Amino acid sequence: MKQIPLQLLDSKALDFRLSRIYRFMDNLGASTLVVSDNANKFYLTGRIFDGWVIIDASRRDIRYFVRRQPELSGAGVHTVRKPEEIPAVLAREGLNITPAVALELRETSYANVVRMARALGVKPEEILDGDAVLMGARAVKAPDEVQKIRECATTHDRVYSRIPHLYREGMDDVELQVEIERVSRLEGAIGIMRVSGDDMELNMGSVLVGANADTPSPYDFALGGAGSSPALPVGADGTIIQRGLTVMVDTNGDFNGYMSDMTRTFIVDDEVCDEARRAHQLSIDICRRLEHDARPGTPCSELYETAIAMAREAGLEGKFMGHRHQAGFIGHGVGITINELPVLSPRSKDILEENNIIAIEPKFVIDKVGAVGVENTYRVGADGLERLTVCREELVSLED
Repeated sequence: MKQIPLQLLDSKALDFRLSRIYRFMDNLGASTLVVSDNANKFYLTGRIFDGWVIIDASRRDIRYFVRRQPELSGAGVHTVRKPEEIPAVLAREGLNITPAVALELRETSYANVVRMARALGVKPEEILDGDAVLMGARAVKAPDEVQKIRECATTHDRVYSRIPHLYREGMDDVELQVEIERVSRLEGAIGIMRVSGDDMELNMGSVLVGANADTPSPYDFALGGAGSSPALPVGADGTIIQRGLTVMVDTNGDFNGYMSDMTRTFIVDDEVCDEARRAHQLSIDICRRLEHDARPGTPCSELYETAIAMAREAGLEGKFMGHRHQAGFIGHGVGITINELPVLSPRSKDILEENNIIAIEPKFVIDKVGAVGVENTYRVGADGLERLTVCREELVSLED
């Protein structure tokens, strides 16, 4: 059997990730961290595999336990059939599980938490919250992660530049989304939008036309939409694209396991009401203001308050981030999943750090017209925000 290296990260990239994880583990008082969530395994290895990663903060050690893929090999890699075998494997190397164990309590089912706890010889009620460690560590991107997101943003821009050429008269929103998804896949999109959190689901993105943009959704996205089925009630619902309605496109930017997040708004034959144009320009103005204000050390809540104050001053507060249902944030971290730390919300305790990657999405919903606004992905630099999604932001005619 041909052996394949499990670990795809170079030593510098892995060391950066582990240094952050060790710091958060030390702050939590956790000695052992068990990682089973796909996004976190990808963060630590550069691949998805069936099994677990175990990190020992006291020994500054990382081990990999693999099921079903015996061809994966490398330093610290062990093949097991079940988690109950892990302690014996470690014992053969003179290692023992320390009692302060952290698991991904939000991303792992209770049954699997209990099983792993018993396998490691600790009480389930004593398990610490490993999600806090991993989400905190992932909030600041390593140089290789920044580069991957840059690459995504470049390809994302290229896909969006083709959208006007995909439109045909009489097309509905689902048909347009399918065409955008087709181009995205041909450009290398891997076809999944990873979302973190309870009951959060999404296909390859969202296309919202007209009043559907104001349809509340059970999911915690900036805007909802009815979706094409009650089985996934978010996004495009079959609305015909017509003159006078806006078409908001917020679709997949995942081309290498990392994501860029971008929204642009389109119209037909350059027809849309003055209020929609004014609100769209305000969205761009809010982005420019936050680009100026945001620095490492800036509280994320201050950025939210600046945005809501600008909407209020323009008389558009009631239409900001939705109308029938208003989202409670104007931005969020982006990375392996579409919703990471930090969060730009009024009660956020997050403080910007250099090399956070964030999306800022000040959007408005205009009655009988639809959603307007933009969303951009940024790197937090020492001197401010660097915009990574750079394609044109003005309202774009689908007949260009």
